[in-house]
Amino acid sequence: MDRSTVGSMPAVVAASGLVKSFGEGRAARRVLDGAGIHVQRGEVVAILGRSGTGKSTLLHLIGGLDRPDAGTITVAGEPVTGVGERALSRLRRQRIGFVFQFFHLMPELSGEANVLLAGRVRGARPDAASRGQELIDQLGLREVAGSLPHQLSGGEQQRFAIARALVNDPDVLLADEPTGNLDVRAGAEVLRLLRAGAEEGRAVIMVTHETAAADIADRVLTLHNGLLR
Repeated sequence: MDRSTVGSMPAVVAASGLVKSFGEGRAARRVLDGAGIHVQRGEVVAILGRSGTGKSTLLHLIGGLDRPDAGTITVAGEPVTGVGERALSRLRRQRIGFVFQFFHLMPELSGEANVLLAGRVRGARPDAASRGQELIDQLGLREVAGSLPHQLSGGEQQRFAIARALVNDPDVLLADEPTGNLDVRAGAEVLRLLRAGAEEGRAVIMVTHETAAADIADRVLTLHNGLLR
């Protein structure tokens, strides 16, 4: 996608006034205090910030894995806040792809089976199985498709995780420190794949502490004192 057209497109992710605290009473700690973010199709936004500032929490809220104390979130025009668990589950399956630092592959399943499993959940794309096979080939994983996660390198595991995230053709990719456990070469390949995901028309939000990772972004925001700047 031509990056020059990004600014004229509607936001795929729209979040405003997000508040999130952990703990109770005097021990309560507010990590988000009115944070907001809008991300369009074809755009990569990197979020930087010190450890413990709430970067991962922000991704979890956008992805419907956790709920804010206040604020609103929509993804692809659908509400994330104020809806039930069934609606959230459907939204995650159909609209959102997750890529995590620690891969989160099922250890007892091969790389290929991990990818295909994401296409077998209720509400998955009808062509998810063939798309999964296509992604495995596109990402250069065919030779190791039958290997278990512990038999794969970190870079291979993360590529399988990205294939799994893309099986249902999500509108949004949420990546939490996606290169944190990878060497420089493997990390560069993962960043290329995330950039390619945006070029295909997705909104990509990446939490990272690495300046090299932020270099692929169209915008870089910093989370500080509960706000994005």
